[in-house]
Amino acid sequence: MTRAAARRARHGDGAATLSRGLLLLMAAATGLSVANNYFAQPLLDLLGRELRLGATMAALLVTAAQVGYGLGLMLLVPLGDLVERRRLAVLLYAATAVFLLVSATAPNGPMLLAGTVLTAFTSVAAQIVVPYAATLAAPGRRGRVIGMVMTGLMLGALLSRTVSGALAELGGWRTVYWVSAILVAGVTVLLWRFLPRLHTPIGLSYPALLRSTIALFRHEPVLRWRAGIAALSLASFQVLWTAVTFLLAGPRYGWSEAAIGLLGLVGAVGTVTTVVAGRLADRGHVQWVTGIGTAALAASWLLIGAAESSLIWLAGGLIVLNMAHQAVLNSNQNVIYALRPEIRNRLNSALTTAFFAGGAAGSALAAVVWTRGGWTAVSVLGGLLACGTFVLWALERTRLSRS
Repeated sequence: MTRAAARRARHGDGAATLSRGLLLLMAAATGLSVANNYFAQPLLDLLGRELRLGATMAALLVTAAQVGYGLGLMLLVPLGDLVERRRLAVLLYAATAVFLLVSATAPNGPMLLAGTVLTAFTSVAAQIVVPYAATLAAPGRRGRVIGMVMTGLMLGALLSRTVSGALAELGGWRTVYWVSAILVAGVTVLLWRFLPRLHTPIGLSYPALLRSTIALFRHEPVLRWRAGIAALSLASFQVLWTAVTFLLAGPRYGWSEAAIGLLGLVGAVGTVTTVVAGRLADRGHVQWVTGIGTAALAASWLLIGAAESSLIWLAGGLIVLNMAHQAVLNSNQNVIYALRPEIRNRLNSALTTAFFAGGAAGSALAAVVWTRGGWTAVSVLGGLLACGTFVLWALERTRLSRS
């Protein structure tokens, strides 16, 4: 990389440094990284039987992944504003490959739980790559670039369920973690080879960096609103994806792990929304993307509520839910990244920590509500959380327009 190219990278001019091939690599890397947090979802019934875990304990694997990811967002992602980003991303991907091997060889539930938490902790490398791409992108293309990388991320999250179910049918649940460890190791090598160096030193110690990240919630009102919207959005999303495994594996449908995993293909249809939302953000319509997205998120639960008696309603609700969730996520990121570009990693850390904290809460609540009230209670919970996103957006527009 030449000195001129390095200067362009440091200042976010992506014309020379962010080629289409590199963008696709970054999108694939984020998808593979985040996929590790969702491999267990279609396997909850199988893991519960093989490792002698109850439904609530099995669902804790999903919650553990969200908690581990949240800790990584809080403690690791801000480092992107402190150290050289390529080195940080490569080290985190390498660590993820190692921790996947811990899960692959886990002899019992507690060891699998530990491997899940550690893998999720370092899988936040995906959230290093997203602002990395945003920084390399030309300002007029930033929304589309974020949309492309986030499409990769969301496809990874959704298709992970399909791949996980298929691999578990072929070779058992351990095969899922072995295969992912090999793929993550391969991506680590590619990122080391092709990512440009990017270092924007800020002159802060690590403790000061963490304090400044937390302080952003006090100083940036837009961040507070968007963090709340993000948290409720993922909570609603995770309520569905945690509880639907128990519904489909139960006596009403009796699906296998592979069949449950195929449900991710239905949800993946909605990923096209991410690119469209990015283009609309580039044209100045980011607020309307959020409003329409949060309204659609709430409406999706009207369809999902009927899933206990009809798979058609479930499929329709899944598509709407995923489209809405991704539109809200993309608009949140575009709003936050535009606030203060020089601290983009810390802004991303603050936003996504709240985001995944909401996801962890949604997973935990879904398991409890399912055991006590079945699918009807799950649908009410998911719908209330989704309605909360719309209320927060409406309040944000009202309060900020007055200030």
